[in-house]
Amino acid sequence: VDLGPEGVTVNCICPGPIRTAMTDPVTEEHKVIFAKRRTALRRYGDPEEVAHITLSLVMPAASYITGAAIPVDGGLMARNA
Repeated sequence: VDLGPEGVTVNCICPGPIRTAMTDPVTEEHKVIFAKRRTALRRYGDPEEVAHITLSLVMPAASYITGAAIPVDGGLMARNA
């Protein structure tokens, strides 16, 4: 909010279960079980999906988006609300 007068937007991307080096130790079977139980899309996300929303926030079309927490979680928060 403090940076708004300077034209600076600040947002938060909130990733859910994403296939990364951190989740590599989790077996595929456990990933599938978790995703089917907890996410609306019934799968883990890919890093590219987080990158896409990140890139979209720097586009001119997103110049009026600020102070937002944007879930990129396959519906994890919505399904478990």
